[in-house]
Amino acid sequence: MPEPLLEVSDLRVTFDTDDGAVRAVDGVSFTVMPGETLGVVGESGSGKSVSSLAIMGLVNRKQADVTGSIVFKGEDLLTLSNDEMRNIRGRQISMIFQDPMTSLHPFYRVGDQIAEAIIEHESISKDDAHKRAVEMLGTVKIPRPDQRAKQYPHEFSGGMRQRAMIAMALSLNPDLLIADEPTTALDVTVQAQILGLIDNLKDEFDTAVMIVTHDLGVVAEYCDNIQVMYAGRIVESGDTDDIYYGPHHPYTWGLLQSIPRMAETEDRLTPIKGLPPSLINLPEGCSFAPRCPYSFDRCVREDPELLPTDGHHADACFLPLEEKERVIRDELGVRA
Repeated sequence: MPEPLLEVSDLRVTFDTDDGAVRAVDGVSFTVMPGETLGVVGESGSGKSVSSLAIMGLVNRKQADVTGSIVFKGEDLLTLSNDEMRNIRGRQISMIFQDPMTSLHPFYRVGDQIAEAIIEHESISKDDAHKRAVEMLGTVKIPRPDQRAKQYPHEFSGGMRQRAMIAMALSLNPDLLIADEPTTALDVTVQAQILGLIDNLKDEFDTAVMIVTHDLGVVAEYCDNIQVMYAGRIVESGDTDDIYYGPHHPYTWGLLQSIPRMAETEDRLTPIKGLPPSLINLPEGCSFAPRCPYSFDRCVREDPELLPTDGHHADACFLPLEEKERVIRDELGVRA
């Protein structure tokens, strides 16, 4: 077995506010193997984006308490200085942010911005960096890349801006690419193009990928493994078949039932009732219990651990396995 590329252990990120401590990430552990695509799924406020920012070293340590370990290629990133982390960020770990319009500087040409990232990490001339920037724009299927490189972000469509961000993120051939909501504000057709592009380039550049999203439907086709986050914790993890055909956590059931289906049906989407809890005042016991139609007395008294149920499939739920399999079969209509 190869060594994990990334190994996150008991990661906790807490922000101190006037109202109290916000436990944005609360004891998260997971691994990413070389060449793997990991999907991280959850509602807004679940901690998935903060986890990604912590991996990138972009959480301000003066404003937040970050503990645990983030071991990348055998080195704990949380022990590195800002300068050491800056050398890793971009070259070895890159990130595509949610909104490419705010991630790209509006006053600089797109090609210059990609070239700047290359110059920052390599001993290379401006001309050679610009040539590589044009090549990368072509790699991400932007037409007339030599002309487009001279344009400003506002001259690009939303999908083209996201392609430019992918070009920038892959320009240094990183080992790990983190895509934080890469299809936000894009129409369905462009979403499929962007996700397909990331998947193809992953193989071309031999890069592991983390796709962070709120939509389980987005990651179905492209991820090897999926972890579901709720209230700062992982509540279920497993391979794609585990999550789609044998999910064991009621929150995952809710996410699956809220995905529109292509089949003709008169059934309405089933939303998850209620709202995510405040990360300052989490409820006693299971954080999902107030919204869970299957909760019982133990759920409001004890906090369930993330435990394996079958192979590497794990969930944090007190329901007996027989009851989970009944719900999967009778209520969700999929095999157990």
